[in-house]
Amino acid sequence: MTGVEHRRAAGDLEMPADTPVYVISVAAQLSGLHPQTLRQYDRLGLVSPGRTGGGGRRYSPRDIEQLREVQRLSQDEGVNLAGIKRIIELDDTVAALRTRLGEVLAELATLRNELEGVDRTHRRTYLPARVESSRALVAWRPPPRR
Repeated sequence: MTGVEHRRAAGDLEMPADTPVYVISVAAQLSGLHPQTLRQYDRLGLVSPGRTGGGGRRYSPRDIEQLREVQRLSQDEGVNLAGIKRIIELDDTVAALRTRLGEVLAELATLRNELEGVDRTHRRTYLPARVESSRALVAWRPPPRR
């Protein structure tokens, strides 16, 4: 998921999916988990909610989805918490690599366009109108050492 995703909030206002808005009791209700489980997941680094100035946890819609996914992996798939943490880390790595790949591909397209412009100019200026093809073999020998 990207930071561009949006969710509907109260009053039909749009907000980014990573905006921390839910206190722990609401997040627990929305995820179907006990508040103590959310605290444990936070301590283990499985789901890291935002914090208020006083240190209170604030969960985003994305955090709620991640809590549900952790619960699904644990209950339905039988993955232990260490395995879930590794899965989350790998998912984050894949997402970062996809983002970087998109950046590199865009940069490559820009460079190709620039290179094509240089090639057209270079061909027009420096290459003869017609280049003869030949099957001749050219051998080069270095000059004798003195």
